[in-house]
Amino acid sequence: MTDYGNGPEGTPSHPKHARHARQPQDTSAVTPANGFAKGVSTRSEGLPRAAASPLPADSPTAHHPSQEEVRNLTHREHHKRRLPIVARILLVVVAIVAVAGIAAAAWVGHLNSSMSVGGSEGQKLSNALKKPASGKKNAPFYMVIIGSDNRAGVAGSRSDVTMLARVDLAHSTVTLVSIPRDTMVRAANGATEKINAEYNNGPASTVEAVSKFAGVPITHYMAMSFDDLSGVIDRLGGITVNVPEAFTSRDGYRFTKGDQNISGAEAFSYVRDRYNESGGDFGRAQAQRQVVEAIARKTLESPVTELPGVVVSLAGSVSTDLSVTDLVSWATTIKGSGIRLKVYSAVVPSYSLSQDGVSYVGTMYNEWRAMMQHVDAGMDPNDANAQVPKAQASNTALGAAENAASPRDYQQLAANAGLTTNDVAH
Repeated sequence: MTDYGNGPEGTPSHPKHARHARQPQDTSAVTPANGFAKGVSTRSEGLPRAAASPLPADSPTAHHPSQEEVRNLTHREHHKRRLPIVARILLVVVAIVAVAGIAAAAWVGHLNSSMSVGGSEGQKLSNALKKPASGKKNAPFYMVIIGSDNRAGVAGSRSDVTMLARVDLAHSTVTLVSIPRDTMVRAANGATEKINAEYNNGPASTVEAVSKFAGVPITHYMAMSFDDLSGVIDRLGGITVNVPEAFTSRDGYRFTKGDQNISGAEAFSYVRDRYNESGGDFGRAQAQRQVVEAIARKTLESPVTELPGVVVSLAGSVSTDLSVTDLVSWATTIKGSGIRLKVYSAVVPSYSLSQDGVSYVGTMYNEWRAMMQHVDAGMDPNDANAQVPKAQASNTALGAAENAASPRDYQQLAANAGLTTNDVAH
């Protein structure tokens, strides 16, 4: 070993300079005091080597790294790379969209829940609804539309409006057929009653009754409150109906003959009146179809961006097996087809009838069968001269009205009736 001794200050042997003296680097000949095997280096292999100084280590101007410099050299490889500002902004946007999507899904789910028919009534309705007769994509289907003060769609109230609707999205065609609310039918228990009384037993009973009466499977169901629809009509800026004859409603609204733009309150009064029109209940049913058609047309005239909002407004007025997504999809399908919505409108050929002191409506069976053949073929139900396709002409179930209870021999009764569907002003 080198003996530094106690040489004069300024010489290498002086203790002041001992810490700067170069040590022999032949470590292979040295056995560490802690007992490591000979030849094993005690230097950390991962530490970076400092660049060799061109000056002697004991030079007054030689560079000796500070602790901070050593730390920076040691940890340089561990510094984290920060994301570019654009990437961080994109991450925030994605997070916001994700949260908004979750909120929107929850909101739509809430709307669907508010429109649905729940509990045991909902299960019965689900069992009563059937798939379209044709399994083809976008095949036409039938649905029942009910008008009632009881929007929830549960048992315990009679329906003021009963309509059969055939919907053909592929051809942008809808056919609305009113079934008079006093139509005489046999209930499942064999009792004779009016068809609107079926609603006392819940929507499933109405669906089953209409399916038997028309001879077609019912795929969807919707119950609506015309009172609640007045707000939807106002949101749409009013609707236009073709008033068949001038009259003043019992609420004091004056309706003139011809096309007239009416507000929600006027529309509600229009569909309620049956005493100031020549057709009575049959005329009232016509007014109801006009309002339903007008709402559909005005909705389809709305910009695509406003469709969800309109459908949401409608959601507060109906109970149905359909979802908000279904309703928006229907509207966008028809709008996207480029084909203007075509709506056919009719009422079951009927006449007023009194049985055992009770007022009913009897069915004109031959005319009803012919009408349903036209309806099922997608034709104008009022065009008696149109040639019915063989498939519908040979279908004996169409318009069979198997649950109807009015006399089958009806011609003379209809001829002497005080009111028939032929008396409705057009």
